Amino acid sequence: MYLGKSFFSRLFLVLMMAVGSVPALAQEPASAPAATATAAPAETTAPAAAPVPAATTTKESVDNPYGIKALWAQGDFVAKGTLCILFIMSLGSWYILITKLYESMKISGESKAARRGFFKHASLGDAAKTLKQGSAFRFIAETGIEAGDHHEGALTEHIDRNTWVTMSVQRSVDDVQSRLQDGLAFLATVGSTAPFVGLFGTVWGIYNALTAIGIAGQASIDKVAGPVGEALIMTAIGLAVAVPAVLGYNWLVRRNKVTMESVRSFSADLHGVLMGARAAAR
Repeated sequence: MYLGKSFFSRLFLVLMMAVGSVPALAQEPASAPAATATAAPAETTAPAAAPVPAATTTKESVDNPYGIKALWAQGDFVAKGTLCILFIMSLGSWYILITKLYESMKISGESKAARRGFFKHASLGDAAKTLKQGSAFRFIAETGIEAGDHHEGALTEHIDRNTWVTMSVQRSVDDVQSRLQDGLAFLATVGSTAPFVGLFGTVWGIYNALTAIGIAGQASIDKVAGPVGEALIMTAIGLAVAVPAVLGYNWLVRRNKVTMESVRSFSADLHGVLMGARAAAR
């Protein structure tokens, strides 16, 4: 019994030792792959990628085969003649605008000078000499003085002195107004006809473009849009010529009205002085 008991005790101890060694053996193979797994990334670390140079964008300059220069170089005598007419219209309009602006400003300054010192003199002769030589107000004053002093002649004697002086002063005022309105008719003509001249050039250019396309037998977008767009330049030029002419015409008409009001006011005062001096002389 003692031997049997010790035998079973030893057998139990061996079994317990065998059971306890199984997890240890199982952990050793599991830890080995983990170690290799952690070592593998360290060994296979990829080198840093070299920086890729930025792609340089290059802009290709494309020559525009259409434009005013090409229109003049490739146009026929009708297209060139239309451009010349529009150029003359524009040049004449700007010349008239500048010169008429200068004349209007000049008369406005003369009006202020005449109002300030003309009627403060003792005699009309001395007062007229104070005005600027060649000015519109001196012309009106000298005309009125001459009409009042020289009222003789076979036909003018039938007109009373008051009417004769009034007619003479009014004619001088009309001459000043006519001089101010010189060139306005040209501005009105340019403003009303320049768009149609440009439109004529456009129609002629489109006609030539379509004829060339029909002869070539190619109707692609570049063959149609380019020449037609180039022909539209004529209309744009016509509008660019007409708009300043119309604006300048309206502005000068308004400015001339204001200027002529001061001229008529001066002539009315001069007429009153002439008639008053004549009555005092009697």
